[in-house]
Amino acid sequence: MKFEQINLADKEVKFETLRHAAESIGLVHAGQWDYERVTFDYKIVNQGDTYYLRVPAYAIKGDIPHDDAIVKLMTPILGKHYYPHGVEYDGETFPKSIIDKCAKKLELLNTNLEAK
Repeated sequence: MKFEQINLADKEVKFETLRHAAESIGLVHAGQWDYERVTFDYKIVNQGDTYYLRVPAYAIKGDIPHDDAIVKLMTPILGKHYYPHGVEYDGETFPKSIIDKCAKKLELLNTNLEAK
């Protein structure tokens, strides 16, 4: 599921700014990066099901994870994890409580980025 109604896609920010804003609200930047792409994840477990809110971005100037690299955010997505196959994003029906929680996280991320 894509969160297109949240105005994060196409924002350009320093990687350091994105990392601080995302991590301050619980999004994790672990091993999901290379020098050109990065993903910040928020894991939600609900009634035995696991969901991931993902905020992807890519470098438009410099290399990730350098603080001064400029990254461009992409549309945040929500997926459901299926063991052992991975995360599915399309064709899923997500509980309203999960969608609402993700929307609140993304609004907060947007607010944090605009405050910087």
